[in-house]
Amino acid sequence: MKRLLPLSCLLILLLVGCNSSTPSPAGHNSGNTPQTVATGNFQEYALPQKNSGLMRPALDHQGRIWFGEMGKNYLAVFDPRTKTFQQIRPPHGLDGIMGIAVAADDTIWFAEQTANYIGHYFPTGGQFRIYPLPTLAMPASTSAHSTSSLPVAPNDLALDAHGNVWFTELNADSLAMLDVQTGRIKQFPLSATRSVQKLYPYGITVDAHNIVWFTESSNTRLGRLDPQTGKINYFTPPAASGPLMEVTSDAQGTIWITSFSSGLLLSFNPRTDTFKSYHATIKGEGAGGIYGVIATTDGEVWIALTSENAIARLDVAAKRFTFYPIPTQASLPFGLVMAPNHAIWFTEAGSDKIGMLQP
Repeated sequence: MKRLLPLSCLLILLLVGCNSSTPSPAGHNSGNTPQTVATGNFQEYALPQKNSGLMRPALDHQGRIWFGEMGKNYLAVFDPRTKTFQQIRPPHGLDGIMGIAVAADDTIWFAEQTANYIGHYFPTGGQFRIYPLPTLAMPASTSAHSTSSLPVAPNDLALDAHGNVWFTELNADSLAMLDVQTGRIKQFPLSATRSVQKLYPYGITVDAHNIVWFTESSNTRLGRLDPQTGKINYFTPPAASGPLMEVTSDAQGTIWITSFSSGLLLSFNPRTDTFKSYHATIKGEGAGGIYGVIATTDGEVWIALTSENAIARLDVAAKRFTFYPIPTQASLPFGLVMAPNHAIWFTEAGSDKIGMLQP
């Protein structure tokens, strides 16, 4: 039976593969996307311990940055005003907080991948509510007549206009939705024949029309789910560019996707069903490791270049990248989020820090 590899380990293994390639001369960009390198104003704040395993961040309405620590059993928050961290142990946690989102009331939703539940944290009272997920019955490796259980492994999550929680189930090859009014969970299998650990649905977002978009990291596909009908459509980039990771929607409805090992940022236009690709690299062809992505209301897209230790901004209208190298070497930036003052906050999985870039 296949086992779930912790996502932080998986991404680091992918980075090794990316960096083992022979890079082209510095400044070369095989996608012909113009680029510049800028300094920016960086500030970095170290966590109190090593091997934290920081992944995706989320910003609340008080300006605090929330994140899970995949290397520790913590839901954590950093307050920029006091420059202090608070680390909270979730009930029954198993070092598996991946996806995280802030609700309109400043409560925190998170996916506990290893412990197999969706969690809801109420900061005002310091209380948790958990929603256990089903397990998958799998043939045991020791006997053909017995079974063992496997978690569905919730990975990324997003909130829709009604506050419901949508999430990818990495092991179960499904999407799921938690109805916050009833507490009921509905699954949406992604294949006609129920499968396990074949599609690896990864990132998820909900656009302005309440349509759910997601990535399949094994098939290099972008998926679209209409919650009203349950219909699922798939779209495949014209060139192999997997594995697809994070996904977001901008104000115009364009979908943006990061391709981890190819060094490509992809856009998808739902009106024309067409893709565009932007090669984002300072080092040149052979580099990769793009993970986090956010789209701003003023027509910019920001990404975390994990393998190249930089944060990058794409000016969509000018089709030009600006790269901001992070001062700490091998910081492994993964997730990022933008504050109202346009500061970019990001997690550094390699250096156990929260970073801030003021362009």
